[in-house]
Amino acid sequence: MGNYFEIGSRKLKSRLFIGTGKLPTYRIIPDIIKKTGVEVLTVAVRKINPQAKAENILDYIPKNTIIMVNTSGARNAKEAIKIAEIGAEITNTDWIKIEIEADTRYLSPDNEETVKATRYLAKKGFKIFPYITPDLITAKKLKDAGASAVMPLGSFIGTNKGIKAKTLIEPIIKEMDIPVIIDAGIGRPSHAAEALEMGADAVLVNTAIAISKDPIKMSIAMAQAVEAGRISYELGILKEEDFANASSPLTGFLNN
Repeated sequence: MGNYFEIGSRKLKSRLFIGTGKLPTYRIIPDIIKKTGVEVLTVAVRKINPQAKAENILDYIPKNTIIMVNTSGARNAKEAIKIAEIGAEITNTDWIKIEIEADTRYLSPDNEETVKATRYLAKKGFKIFPYITPDLITAKKLKDAGASAVMPLGSFIGTNKGIKAKTLIEPIIKEMDIPVIIDAGIGRPSHAAEALEMGADAVLVNTAIAISKDPIKMSIAMAQAVEAGRISYELGILKEEDFANASSPLTGFLNN
């Protein structure tokens, strides 16, 4: 990326955040980070077991990488707070992604419980990144509660459908003065590029990378798409026209 952006009291260069929950093996994490420049990984607390004899994800995350603890599995604010505090202690991080899903079929975020957990944990000094169903009013409440950013879903987790909630996310991007990270549903590099073209500050991708034929190559593709989308946004997206406009008019040539 050509410029840095501030989030959670840190300056980051990469606008791609990667989830680790579905990776086929944690051994590829160092290569992903080396080849993409990704600086933030989300880690679900239920995936961490320091005493396990099998792979421990913390053994594969490079030292300078920011770990964002994910409260996946929480059904309410109380559970999210407990998971966050346990995860923060294990990983020595203060970055927390609040993910509360009482609905087990669509995994829809519970915005009301998310606001409660955000308010409590932010007061404790954590940097909070709440995952929400896109809603401007909720986003504003989260900012007031102390959130470091908001993370509206593009579409349901793991569906790879892209940014179906675009018209709901656009007002959040326009009105909020804290970073907006589009999370969930990003199944193709083109989806990631679209998110950045919209003006989102970053994207979080998990499934599309983890289940691809080559997760390392897909992470590279996502990183390049994010960069292209950001450059496009900075240059300004050309408006669509109703009529053709020739790129090489022949009028002058024929009159000579």
